[in-house]
Amino acid sequence: MRTSADTPKQLSENGQASTTTRMAGGLSLSAAGAKKQVRKATPSLRVKPGANHPVRETQLSGIIVVDKPPNISSAKVVADVKRLLHARKVGHAGTLDPFAEGVLLCCINNATRLARFLLSGNKTYNATLKLGIETDTQDMTGNVIAVHPVVVGSEDSIKSVIQKFEGPIEQQPPVFSALKHRGTPLYKLARKGKPVQKPARRVHISKIRILETNLPLIRFEVSCSAGTYIRTLCADIGRQLGCGGHLMALKRTASSGFKIEHAITLQQLAERVAAGESSHLMVGMADALADMPVCIANQKLIEKIRQGQHLNKSDVKIDWPTEKSTKQDEKRNIKIVDSNNLLLAVLNYEKNTDRISYACVFTN
Repeated sequence: MRTSADTPKQLSENGQASTTTRMAGGLSLSAAGAKKQVRKATPSLRVKPGANHPVRETQLSGIIVVDKPPNISSAKVVADVKRLLHARKVGHAGTLDPFAEGVLLCCINNATRLARFLLSGNKTYNATLKLGIETDTQDMTGNVIAVHPVVVGSEDSIKSVIQKFEGPIEQQPPVFSALKHRGTPLYKLARKGKPVQKPARRVHISKIRILETNLPLIRFEVSCSAGTYIRTLCADIGRQLGCGGHLMALKRTASSGFKIEHAITLQQLAERVAAGESSHLMVGMADALADMPVCIANQKLIEKIRQGQHLNKSDVKIDWPTEKSTKQDEKRNIKIVDSNNLLLAVLNYEKNTDRISYACVFTN
């Protein structure tokens, strides 16, 4: 995650706040690119059922990295963040199961439009696999469907089996998942006794590292692509070891470049809001897209974007990443910022056309 400058700056003409770094609950977080929108505040902060949430005079847009506690849904975390900030809109960029904990990216106000870009980012988890017991959900919340003796050999043999899952693999999504079949989530169909098995799809496991072995428990760290089901990974590892298994505990430690060290608890968020410091908790919209190639716009390009004019590749000068895996002619998104690192737009860059299309625009 990129570090912002330490000096607060003024709001720009388009309403976005320049980079600001503050310490909040012992955490250093950036408030770059937060966007100001003026709306009339209501006298009361109490919200009746069905009523619109009241908003403060200044509405900021950015990302808050929440350390989700276990035994609460991601939707409940989003609702709590929205209530605490009195925000117009809040969404998340990648759900966690209720029993899971860790990094949950909450997108505030205009930053909800960035969720689709953050969803595709890589993730890292600490997972606990319990061998010998299989469940219908592949995790500890399900019904036991099989029990086997745990005879798995030495720790080296366990490590050898687990490391076979590194790299690109075919993974069959669990029948208890939020994927949909003809508009209905699979878990709803499975609960009705009508499970639907989706075709296997390719995911990528960058690294698996065993942290602790205390049979029947194996705790490991895994870095993977978006769309990877860790409970399915646990079930597959258990099957390869010959005794079955399920996911016992899960903590997301990183998502799209944001690490657990950047996260703040709901309690810390409530305390910072009460102290009037909520704006200092937000990561600016440009900084949230840290891995996206960037173009610093000149005034001519800024005006073109503001007027919605057609853009060609000659209009943008892109600072391409230096990684060997990155090719300048691939189809991908690029971000346009001004000289203060305020996000103006996200564009679609494609190899086989000179025209660059708009993904989303944030200028007034």
